[in-house]
Amino acid sequence: MSTYGEISANEVNEQLKQGKKLNLIDVREDEEYAGGRIPGAKHIPLGQIPARLHELDKEKEYIMVCRSGNRSGMASEWLAERGYNVKNMVGGMLEWPSSVEK
Repeated sequence: MSTYGEISANEVNEQLKQGKKLNLIDVREDEEYAGGRIPGAKHIPLGQIPARLHELDKEKEYIMVCRSGNRSGMASEWLAERGYNVKNMVGGMLEWPSSVEK
């Protein structure tokens, strides 16, 4: 059984406002990501994560983001099973309370 943490969109927004450096991974598809994302989020679509594992560092914590929290939850579980330190942003971009970059 893998374990990963959860964090709310409001918590992520507050930490970013405080200047905290977060490693955000947006697992949505290209067109969703292009429509608006959290500033600074890295884009790795869910289906590409296995092929792009080399881009992630097991020493860092990652916050996974998608539209509603479902796909990012799957990504969080998959990565946690492989020893990565991840949190799922519950509610996803539907809950995002701040501005987005395009």
